[in-house]
Amino acid sequence: MRASITATPAGAPQAPRHAGYRAPRWLPGAHLQTIWSATIAPRARVAYTRERWTTADGDFIDVDHAVSAQSPADAPLLVLFHGLEGSSSSHYATALMAMAAAQGWRGAVPHFRGCSGEPNLAPRAYHSGDSAEIDWILRRFAARRPPGAPLFAAGVSLGANALLKWLGEQGEDAGFVRAAIAISPPQDLAAGAMALSRGFNRVYMDNFLRTLKRKSLAMLERHPGLIDRDRMLASRDFFGFDDAVTAPLHGFASCHDYWARSSCRQFLGGVRVPTLVINALNDPFLPASALAASSEVSPLVTLEYPAEGGHVGFLDGGFPGRFDWLPMRAHRFLCAHLHTATGAPANG
Repeated sequence: MRASITATPAGAPQAPRHAGYRAPRWLPGAHLQTIWSATIAPRARVAYTRERWTTADGDFIDVDHAVSAQSPADAPLLVLFHGLEGSSSSHYATALMAMAAAQGWRGAVPHFRGCSGEPNLAPRAYHSGDSAEIDWILRRFAARRPPGAPLFAAGVSLGANALLKWLGEQGEDAGFVRAAIAISPPQDLAAGAMALSRGFNRVYMDNFLRTLKRKSLAMLERHPGLIDRDRMLASRDFFGFDDAVTAPLHGFASCHDYWARSSCRQFLGGVRVPTLVINALNDPFLPASALAASSEVSPLVTLEYPAEGGHVGFLDGGFPGRFDWLPMRAHRFLCAHLHTATGAPANG
């Protein structure tokens, strides 16, 4: 059951808040909820089979499929777009894919460029606004599914932002997706970059930059002169890294241009697919004041802003915790739209 409009902390939007999630008492605070869930809490076990897709620019993406032996060919398919430097082994991915398999559904985690364990080939990477990549992937899944098989899409963090941007841009043309879920999307990328540059949040920033810089150096070995090596290595936050790497690689004038054009909040009014957006109000990656209000979004968008949960840290149960609430919430939302009509995808 979803609660009605309720009061929120100062600066936060007025929005429906889901009454079903409450952080366990032994897991207090945004940072502990975020870090424990991602690094220590037990993870679901998922058996994947990998498939490689060749992209139009001569690159590749790897797709990990999670299919139950009981999944019929026309079972619902849940496609999950992971977060920054995530993969099919991320805690949220295994939880959601295990849920799909347990329901007799089919699941798939397409990896963004360079995130499957092998460097990608093209002189580019991936980013929060890459809705063109989302479009290509989802339309390929749609073209391959049996007639009538429901297609669901989910995204987490960076993947959630890119998915919401795509949904808003496409409008009714995204109707071949039955329903969508966005978990902890950084709705305002500039606000998120600012939050991650301060205080304890630098722990997350340093962790991201460690792998991003390593990948950038590997890309420079394949494509000398592609980016400014010294500027990239000197970057200490997303202001520096996105300005030196993400923006020039993907056609943006600067980090500010990238964030302004890619933040999903501005696209939520154009969504024409039933979509659930979940952001914890204590997410250290994004201040609550940066979240969209109900008045800004399409009637088909359900905003749920629980008071706790951190960044994709919706753990529950006794110590050491279970990552059950999120897949159960996702399952309830998707099942509510399991039998609604969908449109046909355009070729692509």
